[in-house]
Amino acid sequence: MKKKGPRPVTRVKNPEPKIEDPDWVIWAAWADRITFEEIKKKTGYNESAVIKIMRKSLKPSSFRLWRKRVNQKSIKHRKKFEYSRKQITSKIKKSDYL
Repeated sequence: MKKKGPRPVTRVKNPEPKIEDPDWVIWAAWADRITFEEIKKKTGYNESAVIKIMRKSLKPSSFRLWRKRVNQKSIKHRKKFEYSRKQITSKIKKSDYL
């Protein structure tokens, strides 16, 4: 039996929207690995503008959940992320792996 075409496309629960789409800012704000600095570089929106967009677009409970998540995660801010990485790597010794 012949194959009908190339490999099937894997569907993602929340696929990434196009950058031109206003939903991209909301998608990027929810994503843990995309920092506010990257959002500013790609769209021109700074952190306060992203917060205003999220407040306007989300339900109040969802907005509170997002703000709590952003404040707890050190990944959303590049400087905090780099600082937390340095702390983690300073605690790990090479002898632990060998």
